[in-house]
Formats: sequence, C-alpha cells, structure tokens
Amino acid sequence: MEAAARVIARRGVRGLRVEELAAEAGVSTALIYYHFKDRTGILRQTLEFINDRAERYTTERDPDAPPPTAREELEQTLLLELQDTVEVRENSTAWGELRASAVFDETLREDLARATRIWVQEVAGLLGVVQPMSSAVALAGAAERLTALLEGLSMRWLSGSLPLAHARTLLTEAIDTEVARLGS
Repeated sequence: MEAAARVIARRGVRGLRVEELAAEAGVSTALIYYHFKDRTGILRQTLEFINDRAERYTTERDPDAPPPTAREELEQTLLLELQDTVEVRENSTAWGELRASAVFDETLREDLARATRIWVQEVAGLLGVVQPMSSAVALAGAAERLTALLEGLSMRWLSGSLPLAHARTLLTEAIDTEVARLGS
C-alpha cells in the first residue's frame, strides 16, 4: 500500500500502472492482481491505507507529555496534516490525486465522499468537545469549512504556491474563527 500511495503521489491515478506498482513494491504483477483483483481494488485499498496512515500521524501523542486540552487536540490534529515529512507529503499528494480522479470515476467518488464524511464527523466531534453547547449542524458546518480549507492549503503548499508556515498560520486563524463562531 505504501508503494501504491507513492506511485499515485508521483504519477497520479491516471498514471498508475500495475507494472510500475509491482516494481515499486518489489513484487510480481500477478501478486498485485491476486490481492486487489483490479485497478479499482488497488485504488480503494490505497484510499483506505492513506486514511489509516493519516489517522495514525494526526493522533500520535508523546506518552510522557501532559494530555492536550480539547482545543489543543483539535489544533494538533488539523495542523499535523501540514507537516513537512515524506509521509505527509505523499499522503496529501495521493489524496489530492484521488480526489481529482473522482470527478470522472463514480466508484472512487463514492469512496472519497464516504472517507470525507468520516473525516468531517471526526473534526466535528473534536469541535464539539471544544464548544459542547453548539448544535450538530453548526459543528458539521465548521468541520466542513476547516477540512476543505485544510485540503486547499495543503495543495497550495505542496505545489509551492504557499509557504508551509503561512499555511499553518492561516489554518490556525481559521480554527480560532470557527471556535469563536461556535461559542457566540
């Protein structure tokens, strides 16, 4: 799955070739087809892998550090999607490629919509801990705005049109705005 994420990040979904994926993973093409059946299976499993990996790196905490406040947890979870590591760059780029391809692929569109809904619900849950008196509708709207902004900032940063530090500042300011809005 790491090899699939790398190939998609590098070549895009349309540029994904099973032969290149097999070479990247160091396995035979027959083994790829055995495990994934077809290209759609590869894309679905890669999307799931990317989501699982993002969840891992956005929820890892130093076990010796004091537990974060609800607000700190919200901010850390979102800002960890904007860090200059190979894993995050690869994940974010592959996510963007999958999202762009979903415009033309209904099956992929459904899988991405489901993954996005889950992500929005998770962020809404974090916002709900920060502002527990907010309505579910308000929390969902704030989470939609923050996750959409994060995706856009990530793509701008990855494409070199926005410095990482500025992207992180913009996201932090948006979190401040959404939390204040929910509290009013």
